[in-house]
Amino acid sequence: MPTLIAAGVLNPVERYLRFLVADDPFRGLYNLNAFDLLLLVPYFAVLITLSFYGLHRYRLIYLYKKHRRRRPPPEPAAPFVSAPGKPAEWPQVTIQLPIYNEKYVVERLIDTVAQIDYPRERLEIQVLDDSTDDTVQVARASVERHAARGLPIRHLRRTHRTGYKAGALAEGLQQARGQFVAIFDADFLPPADFLRRTVPHFTDPTLAMVQTRWTYVNRHYSLLTEVQAILLDAHFVLEHGGRWRAGLFFNFNGTAGIWRRQAIEDAGGWQHDTLTEDTDLSYRAQLKGWKFLYLPDVECPSELPVDINAFKTQQARWAKGLMQTAKKILPRVLRARLPWRIKLEAVYHLTGCVCYPLMVALSVLLLPAMIVRLYGGWWQVLWIDLPLFLAATCSVSSFYLVAQKELDPRGWKRAFLFLPILMAVGIGLALRNARAVLEAIWGVESAFVRTPKYRIETARQPWYSKVYRSAERNWLPWVELSLGAYFVWATLYAFGNENYATVPFLCLFLYGYLYTGFLSLTQPFWDRLASLAGLRS
Repeated sequence: MPTLIAAGVLNPVERYLRFLVADDPFRGLYNLNAFDLLLLVPYFAVLITLSFYGLHRYRLIYLYKKHRRRRPPPEPAAPFVSAPGKPAEWPQVTIQLPIYNEKYVVERLIDTVAQIDYPRERLEIQVLDDSTDDTVQVARASVERHAARGLPIRHLRRTHRTGYKAGALAEGLQQARGQFVAIFDADFLPPADFLRRTVPHFTDPTLAMVQTRWTYVNRHYSLLTEVQAILLDAHFVLEHGGRWRAGLFFNFNGTAGIWRRQAIEDAGGWQHDTLTEDTDLSYRAQLKGWKFLYLPDVECPSELPVDINAFKTQQARWAKGLMQTAKKILPRVLRARLPWRIKLEAVYHLTGCVCYPLMVALSVLLLPAMIVRLYGGWWQVLWIDLPLFLAATCSVSSFYLVAQKELDPRGWKRAFLFLPILMAVGIGLALRNARAVLEAIWGVESAFVRTPKYRIETARQPWYSKVYRSAERNWLPWVELSLGAYFVWATLYAFGNENYATVPFLCLFLYGYLYTGFLSLTQPFWDRLASLAGLRS
C-alpha cells in the first residue's frame, strides 16, 4: 500500500475525497471542539424535544379529524326514571359557586345562576364564600334577595381557607343534597338551559362528568384578550375535542361543567395537594373507569383577564398545577391496565409544560449556537436548524388556525393577523411559567392565587383603577426585558451575517419578551397613577 501511494495510484481518489469535504455544507461538524459540542448538544436536545411536543399538536389535529363522525349523543327526551312504573323526573342538582374576593362579579354571577331553568324543588345553590373583603356583604345581600323570592340558595362561609378552592368545594359537598354537582367560577355566566342540556346525559350510569365549552364576553376588548381567546379556543376545540373523540382521557376545567357526585366520592374526592385540583380529580375518576363527555355546542360565557400580570399568574398556576398532577398521577397511569395510546397521550398532556423551561434554555442557547453554526457554514442552519424550528413552531400556528376554522368557517382567516403576536406572547410567558414548572418539580409549595375579575364586558371599559391588581413585583419582568434586548442583538447579528432565514424566529422571541416585560412593569405605574388621582374603586 505505501508503494502504491508513493507511486501516485491513490492520489486521484484522495483528491476527490478532499474535494467532497471542501464542498460539504456540513464540513464544520467535522472540526467541532469540546466547547462547541458542549454548546450544540444541549441546543439540539432542547430543539428536538420541543419538536416532538410540536408534532404532538399535529397528532391532536389528526385525531380530531379522524374521529369527526363521533358526535355527542343527542339529549335524552326525558330525565331520569326513579323506579319502574313511575313517571320520569329531574334529579336533584347542587350548583356550587366558589368565590374569593370577587366584589365586582359576584352579584352578576348569582343573578345569572338564578335564571337557570330547572325545577326549583330539585335545585340547590351554594355560594361558597371564602372572601375577606366587602364581597361578603355583596354576596350575602344578593343571596338574601333571591332567597326571599323562593330560590333555594344558601350563603356558606368557612372560618379558614384550607385547601383554597378544592377545600371549599369539598366542604360544600358535605352539606350538598344533589346527586349531581355543577360548578361555576365567579366570572362565568351559565346559560339558562345549562342543566336541561347537560343533566339528561347522565342517564348513562357510567358517565361521571360533562364539560361544556367556554366563550368570552370580552374577547374583542384588547389585543391581549384576542390572543387569550384563540389560545383557549384551541384547547377546547382540538385538545378536548380530539381526546374525547378518540376515547382518550381529558380533564374537567374547574368550571362550566357538572359532575355525578358518586364519581367524585369514588375517585377520592376533591384534594388540594396540587394547584389544578380539577385535572387531578379528572384523572383519578377516569382511572376508576368513569366516562367523561364533552359538549362543544353548549357554550358558557366567561370573562378573560385584561391585566397582563393576572394573565401571567393564571398561566403559571396552570403550568405548576399540571406538573404537580403529572408527578402525582402519571405513575398510576403508567401502571394501570390501559391501552398504550391513552398512556402516551396522558404523558404528553400532563408534561406539556416542560416546554417552558426548554424554551428559556433555547432562548439562552440560540445566539451562541447560531454563531458556531455560521462558522460551519450557513447551509447547516438551513438544512438542520430550520426544519427543527419549523416542526416546533409551524405546528403551533396550524393548531390554532384549524381550531378557528372549526369554530368560524367564514371568518377564521382573521386569525392570521394574530398568529405572530400569539406565538410571541407564548414565548414571553416562558420565563414565568418555567419558574412555576421548576417549583413543581422541586416540590416548592405555593398558595392558590386566583385570577382577579373586573366585570369587563364592553370595549374601552376602564379596569386599571380597580382593586385586586396582580402586579409582578419581582425581578422576572426585568429579566424578560433583558432577554428582549439580548434578542435585539441576536437579530442584528443575523442580519449582519446575512442569515435571513432565522430573523423571523428571532423577532418572535424579541417581541415576546419585550411585550410581556414592558407591560408587567408599566401596568403597576398606571395603577399608582389612578390611585393618586382618586380613581381607585
